[in-house]
Amino acid sequence: MCARDGEELVGFVNVAWDGAVHAFLLDTLAAARVRRQGVGTRLVEVAVEHARKAGCDWLHVDFEDHLRGFYFDSCGFRPTQAGLIAL
Repeated sequence: MCARDGEELVGFVNVAWDGAVHAFLLDTLAAARVRRQGVGTRLVEVAVEHARKAGCDWLHVDFEDHLRGFYFDSCGFRPTQAGLIAL
């Protein structure tokens, strides 16, 4: 999904899907000049709506620690147990 201010791209988010019930939020980004104005939060809300309509039961997201407030407080994600292998 993309957010535009007129012709200018000011934000985007990608959603990947496993073909079943899991969707994955990737690359959420809002341009510096529109941050803290709800653009990123709205992009995530739209991603949630579309994933739900597509029949997904879960939307996953990974993020750097400094984005915890955005994803947990602003977007409603909950912390979960997860595993990671550095490649």
